[in-house]
Amino acid sequence: MNRVNALLLVALVACALGVVTSQHKSRKLFIELQAEQDLSRKLQEEYTQLTLEQGTWSTNKRVEKIASQSLGMRLPDAKSTVVLVPQESGAAK
Repeated sequence: MNRVNALLLVALVACALGVVTSQHKSRKLFIELQAEQDLSRKLQEEYTQLTLEQGTWSTNKRVEKIASQSLGMRLPDAKSTVVLVPQESGAAK
């Protein structure tokens, strides 16, 4: 009887240690999950801000302003603009 009790006590202690170990591991993994979710949220916010900033930096008005100020470019006059109309080829008729 003593041998069976000792064996059951060893099994009980082993199971208790297994439960404690698995709970500890579970808590550590949950903390890691929360940290990664926070990082994901921050990266999503940064991506949204960068997308908005990119849209602001690439507006036509801004590009035109930089081209005229930095590079001295300007829009062509209506007099110097020539419109070419393609002629239909004989194969297309």
